[in-house]
Amino acid sequence: MDKRTFLKTSFLATGALLVGNGMAEAAQDMNKENGIFAVSDYVLSPLPYDYNALEPYIDEQTMRLHHDKHHLGYVNGLNNAVKKLKEATESKDFSLVKHWEREMAFHGSGHFLHEIFWKVMGPKQGTRSSELDAAIVSAFGSFDAFKAYFSAAANAVEASGWAILAWEPVAGQLVVLQSEKHHNLTQWGTIPLLVVDVWEHAYYLKYQNRRSEYVDAFFNVINWEQVSAMYAKARSIK
Repeated sequence: MDKRTFLKTSFLATGALLVGNGMAEAAQDMNKENGIFAVSDYVLSPLPYDYNALEPYIDEQTMRLHHDKHHLGYVNGLNNAVKKLKEATESKDFSLVKHWEREMAFHGSGHFLHEIFWKVMGPKQGTRSSELDAAIVSAFGSFDAFKAYFSAAANAVEASGWAILAWEPVAGQLVVLQSEKHHNLTQWGTIPLLVVDVWEHAYYLKYQNRRSEYVDAFFNVINWEQVSAMYAKARSIK
C-alpha cells in the first residue's frame, strides 16, 4: 500500500467516521484523477453550540478567537499546502516538497484535532458508557487515575500542543499521548477520542499562564456521550 492509498484509506475509515462535517465533506469528494487523489477544499465546521455555552469554564471571547481565527488559519494553511503539492505533482518540480509536506502535516493536524476538540466539549457532559468506563479502568486502574494522568500529561506538554486520549488498536487499549506542534510525538494508527488544546491561545485570556487551572476546568465541559460514541466507533474499525 503506497502513501496516498494509506492516507486515503485511513482518512475515510477514521476521519470521516469519527470527526464529522469538516473532514467528511472533504473525504466524500475524494476521487482519482489521472492517478492522483484530489481532495476538495477543507472547510471550517461551525461550533456545535453557542460561543458562550462553555461559560464560566471557557469564556466566549476565547472561543470566538480560537474557532474563528486560529482554527480557520489551519484550514487555510492546509488547503494551501494541498494546492502546492498538487501543483508540484503536475509540474514534477518537487524542490519544495519537504516544506509543503511539513505544512500539510502541521496545518492538517491542527485542523483535524480542532474538529475533534469542539465536538468532545459541550454545555452538557452526559454520562460515560459502561464500555468506555471499563476500558478506562482496564488501562489506568480507575477514572480518577486516568484524570490525574491525562491532566499531568496536558500540563507537562512543552511549549504548546495537546494531550490526547486515544484508542490504540494494535494492543486493543486506551493510551494517553502528548502532541507537540500538532504532529510531533504521536503514534501512527491510534484514533484520538478526547483531546485538549494546551496552546496558550486556548486559555490565556481567562487563565493567563495558569494552564493547570484551565485543564481542571476542561473536565467540566467534556461531552462524555460524544467521547463514548467515538470509542464505540473506534472499536468497530478492524
